Amino acid sequence: MTRQPLVARHAEELLGSAVAATAPVAGGDVCVATKLRLSDGTTALMKTLNNAPPQFFASESAGLAWLAEAGGVSVPDVLAADDGCLILRWVEPGRPSADAATAFGRALAATHQAGSATYGGDTDGFIARLPMLNKPASTWAEFFAQRRVLPYLKLARDNGRIGDDDAQRVEGVVSRLAQLVPEEQPARLHGDLWNGNVLWGTEQRVWVIDPAAPGGHRETDLAMLALFGLPHLPRVLDAYAEATPLADGWQDRAGVHQLYPLLVHACLFGGGYGVRAGATAARYL
Repeated sequence: MTRQPLVARHAEELLGSAVAATAPVAGGDVCVATKLRLSDGTTALMKTLNNAPPQFFASESAGLAWLAEAGGVSVPDVLAADDGCLILRWVEPGRPSADAATAFGRALAATHQAGSATYGGDTDGFIARLPMLNKPASTWAEFFAQRRVLPYLKLARDNGRIGDDDAQRVEGVVSRLAQLVPEEQPARLHGDLWNGNVLWGTEQRVWVIDPAAPGGHRETDLAMLALFGLPHLPRVLDAYAEATPLADGWQDRAGVHQLYPLLVHACLFGGGYGVRAGATAARYL
């Protein structure tokens, strides 16, 4: 590790501790990540984003704290944050294993069971670099339609990231959400639970990072894991279901929940995600 003076100085101002060395960390589509070694022996991860939107890192920090309160899945400690960066305690990477996956499934169930006062949250947030609406709704169907699917469908359509036919298929599913997905009490969600936000650490411990955490339907987190894949996913799901059984047929309706991340990806990356969202929606019409 070398030392990047500007990054180190910023971290020192926030932490009140000298930074002995820094090193770039690969990965991440939005932020620049840097590993810090502090003079007191602590290792940390610093995320920075030039011209970050207001409350960008505050939202992530609050989401991590809310998940930590559940006492379920592990989240890294927040060491410091300001308008331009977030500093987390470093998670030493390990290897995926079946035992760790089982423990993760149980822990995720506990996090979901901690619940939420409502569908949504106290403040709006972000999904990747896109604004994310969290105004509470009285039902999951209303929340998922008005705060998750339709805003990103409009953005994708306005930017030419989804065709009219595919957009109409998605709208058709939105009109049937209450019939397709059984209502449940609001769960405490991670909200952006894809493989890249699941860290396999040491000592059979699995951590989650980068939440977009609202109150929502617990099937949404599980559907996102299934959409983008995860090592030992069947073990995770089996352990989850043993801890808190899921309503019958949840895997058959996972595509309904997957419309949201597919549309977010269409907005961010284009490609075939708009077409994929339309094809997924067509299964439920």
